[in-house]
Amino acid sequence: MFQLSDQMLLYSYQQAQRLNLSQEFIQLLEREIQKRALELTHLSR
Repeated sequence: MFQLSDQMLLYSYQQAQRLNLSQEFIQLLEREIQKRALELTHLSR
């Protein structure tokens, strides 16, 4: 997840959830979000 801003990472996660993309991809995004200690609570699912 290099060169991806925090905002873009959270947006990508939100869109991956909305589009029902592969669970492996969503989990990859979740791990990076946790690594950066970002909040997911404000995102709608």
